[in-house]
Amino acid sequence: MKLKLFLDEDIHTGLARAFRQRGFDVVHAQDLKRKGKSDSEQLALAVQEERCLVTFNIRDFVLLHNQYVGQNKEHWGIIVSKQMPIGEILRRLLKKVGLATQADFKNRIYFL
Repeated sequence: MKLKLFLDEDIHTGLARAFRQRGFDVVHAQDLKRKGKSDSEQLALAVQEERCLVTFNIRDFVLLHNQYVGQNKEHWGIIVSKQMPIGEILRRLLKKVGLATQADFKNRIYFL
Protein backbone atom coordinates (compact mmCIF):
# COMPACT_ATOMS: atom_id res chain seq x y z
CA MET A 1 0.00 0.00 0.00
CA LYS A 2 1.26 3.48 -0.88
CA LEU A 3 2.64 5.57 1.96
CA LYS A 4 0.19 8.07 3.51
CA LEU A 5 1.49 11.11 5.38
CA PHE A 6 0.44 13.10 8.45
CA LEU A 7 2.21 16.47 8.74
CA ASP A 8 2.63 17.75 12.28
CA GLU A 9 1.53 21.30 13.07
CA ASP A 10 5.06 22.71 12.87
CA ILE A 11 5.41 21.67 9.21
CA HIS A 12 4.55 24.26 6.52
CA THR A 13 0.87 23.88 5.52
CA GLY A 14 1.87 24.50 1.91
CA LEU A 15 3.74 21.21 1.98
CA ALA A 16 0.46 19.31 2.26
CA ARG A 17 -0.85 21.06 -0.87
CA ALA A 18 2.39 20.36 -2.74
CA PHE A 19 2.19 16.65 -1.90
CA ARG A 20 -1.51 16.43 -2.79
CA GLN A 21 -0.74 18.01 -6.19
CA ARG A 22 1.71 15.15 -6.71
CA GLY A 23 -0.92 12.50 -5.93
CA PHE A 24 -0.07 11.76 -2.29
CA ASP A 25 -2.61 11.04 0.43
CA VAL A 26 -1.55 13.64 2.99
CA VAL A 27 -3.22 15.47 5.87
CA HIS A 28 -1.92 18.33 7.98
CA ALA A 29 -2.62 18.71 11.70
CA GLN A 30 -4.11 22.13 10.99
CA ASP A 31 -6.57 20.64 8.43
CA LEU A 32 -7.82 18.33 11.16
CA LYS A 33 -8.07 21.08 13.81
CA ARG A 34 -5.39 19.31 15.88
CA LYS A 35 -3.24 22.34 16.65
CA GLY A 36 -2.07 22.19 20.26
CA LYS A 37 -2.57 18.44 20.69
CA SER A 38 0.26 16.62 22.44
CA ASP A 39 2.92 14.81 20.44
CA SER A 40 1.66 11.45 21.69
CA GLU A 41 -1.90 12.37 20.60
CA GLN A 42 -0.63 13.35 17.14
CA LEU A 43 1.27 10.08 16.79
CA ALA A 44 -1.73 8.10 18.04
CA LEU A 45 -3.89 9.63 15.29
CA ALA A 46 -1.22 8.91 12.68
CA VAL A 47 -1.15 5.28 13.87
CA GLN A 48 -4.94 5.03 13.82
CA GLU A 49 -5.04 6.34 10.24
CA GLU A 50 -1.98 4.29 9.18
CA ARG A 51 0.02 7.42 8.29
CA CYS A 52 3.71 8.20 8.50
CA LEU A 53 4.18 11.29 10.67
CA VAL A 54 6.45 14.12 9.48
CA THR A 55 7.74 16.65 12.02
CA PHE A 56 10.46 19.17 12.82
CA ASN A 57 10.19 18.14 16.48
CA ILE A 58 13.15 15.75 16.46
CA ARG A 59 13.79 15.22 20.18
CA ASP A 60 10.22 14.47 21.27
CA PHE A 61 9.42 12.15 18.39
CA VAL A 62 12.67 10.20 18.72
CA LEU A 63 11.65 9.63 22.35
CA LEU A 64 8.15 8.58 21.30
CA HIS A 65 9.56 6.19 18.71
CA ASN A 66 11.80 4.63 21.36
CA GLN A 67 8.81 4.34 23.70
CA TYR A 68 6.79 2.54 21.03
CA VAL A 69 9.68 0.14 20.37
CA GLY A 70 10.10 -0.53 24.10
CA GLN A 71 6.39 -1.27 24.48
CA ASN A 72 6.16 -3.35 21.27
CA LYS A 73 3.67 -0.83 19.88
CA GLU A 74 3.55 -0.28 16.15
CA HIS A 75 3.50 2.92 14.15
CA TRP A 76 3.57 3.66 10.42
CA GLY A 77 6.82 5.58 10.41
CA ILE A 78 8.17 8.89 11.65
CA ILE A 79 10.24 11.29 9.57
CA VAL A 80 12.04 13.98 11.56
CA SER A 81 13.96 16.95 10.26
CA LYS A 82 15.50 20.19 11.40
CA GLN A 83 13.60 23.31 10.32
CA MET A 84 14.24 24.16 6.68
CA PRO A 85 12.61 26.13 3.85
CA ILE A 86 9.55 24.54 2.25
CA GLY A 87 11.31 23.96 -1.10
CA GLU A 88 14.15 22.07 0.56
CA ILE A 89 11.88 19.93 2.76
CA LEU A 90 9.72 19.14 -0.28
CA ARG A 91 12.74 18.05 -2.31
CA ARG A 92 14.15 15.87 0.48
CA LEU A 93 10.79 14.34 1.39
CA LEU A 94 9.96 13.50 -2.23
CA LYS A 95 13.32 11.76 -2.55
CA LYS A 96 12.67 9.80 0.67
CA VAL A 97 9.02 8.81 0.14
CA GLY A 98 8.66 8.95 -3.65
CA LEU A 99 7.85 5.30 -4.34
CA ALA A 100 7.72 4.12 -0.74
CA THR A 101 5.06 1.84 0.65
CA GLN A 102 3.69 1.71 4.17
CA ALA A 103 5.74 -1.43 4.81
CA ASP A 104 8.96 0.45 4.00
CA PHE A 105 8.38 2.88 6.88
CA LYS A 106 6.50 0.77 9.43
CA ASN A 107 8.04 1.07 12.91
CA ARG A 108 11.01 3.06 11.57
CA ILE A 109 12.28 6.55 12.17
CA TYR A 110 14.09 8.51 9.46
CA PHE A 111 16.08 11.72 9.56
CA LEU A 112 15.98 14.04 6.54
